[in-house]
Amino acid sequence: MRTYYCHTCDADQPHRPLNAAEAAALKERLGRRSVHEFWICEAVLDAATGRQCRNLRTGGNKKPFDPPIKLPVPE
Repeated sequence: MRTYYCHTCDADQPHRPLNAAEAAALKERLGRRSVHEFWICEAVLDAATGRQCRNLRTGGNKKPFDPPIKLPVPE
């Protein structure tokens, strides 16, 4: 886990690499073979439900998509 700036939260927040299910969903969505450079924001937006931001960024680009892409919570 690393701390990166999140464009959606407008603050430095904890980010982690994508897990296998998230990487597969993003590969399909973007039509790419590799998504290893993406990190997902783990900021908790609602303490009661534990809902997280889940905004995506790369290590070098805080806003790689316009509008931002957020991954849904895996089922």
